[in-house]
Amino acid sequence: MTQSFPWLRSYGTVSTGLTYPEITLYQAVAATAARVPDALAWDFLDTTSTYRAFVASIDACANALAALGLRTGDRILISMPTSPQAAIAFYAANKLGAVPALIHPLSTAPEIEHYLNASRARIALTLDIFYDRFASLTPKLPIEVLILTRIPDYLSPLKKVGFWLTKGRNIPSVPADARVRWWAELMAATHAPVRRGETSAHAPAAILFSGGTTGMPKGVLLSNRNFIAEGMQAAAWCAMGEGHSILAIIPIFHGFGLGVCVNAAFMVGAKAILVPTFSAAIVAKLLRTKRPNLLVGVPTLYAALIDDASLQRVDLSCLRATFSGADTLPRPVKERFERLVAERGGRVKLLEGYGLTEAVTAIMAMPIDEYREGSIGIPFPDMLAKICRVGTQEALPPGEEGEICVAGPTVMLGYLDDPDATRQALRIHADGRTWLHTGDLGKMDADGFFYFTVRLKRVIKSSGFNVYPAQVEAVLYRHPLVAEACVAGVPDAMQVERVHAFVVLKDPAQGNADTERALIEYCRAQLIKWSCPREIEFRTQLPKTRVGKIDYTLLVQEYAARRDNRGRAR
Repeated sequence: MTQSFPWLRSYGTVSTGLTYPEITLYQAVAATAARVPDALAWDFLDTTSTYRAFVASIDACANALAALGLRTGDRILISMPTSPQAAIAFYAANKLGAVPALIHPLSTAPEIEHYLNASRARIALTLDIFYDRFASLTPKLPIEVLILTRIPDYLSPLKKVGFWLTKGRNIPSVPADARVRWWAELMAATHAPVRRGETSAHAPAAILFSGGTTGMPKGVLLSNRNFIAEGMQAAAWCAMGEGHSILAIIPIFHGFGLGVCVNAAFMVGAKAILVPTFSAAIVAKLLRTKRPNLLVGVPTLYAALIDDASLQRVDLSCLRATFSGADTLPRPVKERFERLVAERGGRVKLLEGYGLTEAVTAIMAMPIDEYREGSIGIPFPDMLAKICRVGTQEALPPGEEGEICVAGPTVMLGYLDDPDATRQALRIHADGRTWLHTGDLGKMDADGFFYFTVRLKRVIKSSGFNVYPAQVEAVLYRHPLVAEACVAGVPDAMQVERVHAFVVLKDPAQGNADTERALIEYCRAQLIKWSCPREIEFRTQLPKTRVGKIDYTLLVQEYAARRDNRGRAR
């Protein structure tokens, strides 16, 4: 076995195989509540819930959603920060056998309409502050019910007053709208109790959105088994269990935020510390006050924490494991963070991992007690990985670069309503297994440790978030001044990559600062903020490949050649 899968030699005390129950996510959380009813399931800005109360809230929400017409097989759009409402609604929909589609609450109106059309959701949940974005939409299937909630719904009386004084009084009132139902009223009302929907472990449990090459992100259809396997694998890898806590700073609409920071904790009876908004200062404060055992984030988070003066005096011995993902972890950041932790009483190493939404999230990581520079680690229990020659199913020997392919219980059901893309990504190999072709290039060494090199797919990773160039280009092309556009990621000291647009104007004489500002503002009106170009470079023409496509790799190379010592283009 170890000859075929050499990474198994490095598992240490972690089991090489797990047993996954044939149940739904709702059943899994209910089982945890039956086992540890009085343990804390979540902490949200000092408001907490036991597992017993958490499942009671899920049941009440399921009753309310059923009364609103949500049925097995239906979809509900959840556009929320990481919060109790988002978690409760997610598992409530699962109890009914409905499928929640989770998106970023800061999505623009055009993006929301795309997600509604893709998911065919007729019910949506969002914050009151975002009512206007939903009210004006005209999706193919009209929104029948818009559930609105407020951040203070789960705050203490004192914090509610503080929220009102600082932010709440500036939120516009919601006008009369027959579609609107208020979360607090729904949860307080009595509804007819409903039984669990007729569904199974292998049925769809969620739709998350990932990158594509056709302008907008594709829906990734994930099953109950996918999430349960991911949660159990991640918990086993970092020895998370009852009595532990994890800081849920990666958003709940993100595979890692939902699959590991939230669901993995609920699988094993740990506590998820829900963080609705992210900043290094917030994380530093939570490290001081909540003392979580597990911390996962992007490299920019750890770089910021290193420089946070408040952490220089904090006992960090609470940390049992820390992981970095979504971007390449620079070794200086790793070393400085580990030095900070060691100076403050901790012993953890900052380890890298690798994953993608098409497999929920993380599918491999460095073992807790090992480090190999540049490595993204070894596969989780029951996950397989290999390096294939690009465009083939041929497995390459150690040391040769090819496409990273993975198989195992977390691999998605497929892309939503996109059989062609699904066939391209999911392929049955000679061993009879279904393998996910990730579109990422990498290598494997003789010990089974993997190394990421570059993405075959054009995805920009900015501060840990995916930016899809084709989506940004589609917006730029709609502007009347633009003749051609190409968007690429360029190096950035803080964000790792930032969004840079190369644009050819119909009238080159208009290539000035005013036009640059106008195009950036045009993008901001239609795209989430980190997808918008930080700067626009006007060109008289864009280089083309032999088949006539814009050569974005050459543009990036030219950009790099012009960088000065400050890392900015001349």
